[in-house]
Amino acid sequence: MPVAQLTETDFSDLFDAFNRHDIDAIMAFFADDCVFYTIGGTEVYGTRLEGKDAIAKAFTGVWTQMPDAQWADHRHFVCGNRAVSEWTFRGTDSTGARIEAEGCDLFTHRDGKIIIKQAFRKQRPVLKA
Repeated sequence: MPVAQLTETDFSDLFDAFNRHDIDAIMAFFADDCVFYTIGGTEVYGTRLEGKDAIAKAFTGVWTQMPDAQWADHRHFVCGNRAVSEWTFRGTDSTGARIEAEGCDLFTHRDGKIIIKQAFRKQRPVLKA
């Protein structure tokens, strides 16, 4: 019997959880052996984080640096075991500087859980306070 795959509604629910900063709800979508490729880092792919603990720490780190972080206007599509989410990231740091840039995530999922999340965001100057 095939295992249910994630749907567009599931990805919408995931991003609603990101916008609530609800780490438990977010991590419920991820497999134990998940990998996250961040938007930045020294490697061509950004930085590779492995496992739920490392990924949860990275997500909560964004909210610590930008307590108002939001992935606004998110929209999603799923094709087989792959999915794409598009969004506009908005956030303000402790100095009042703002980021507002469009981005997307490419996902691979298996057995109803995300196994790879690869994030991309437009490179844009920080908006001064």
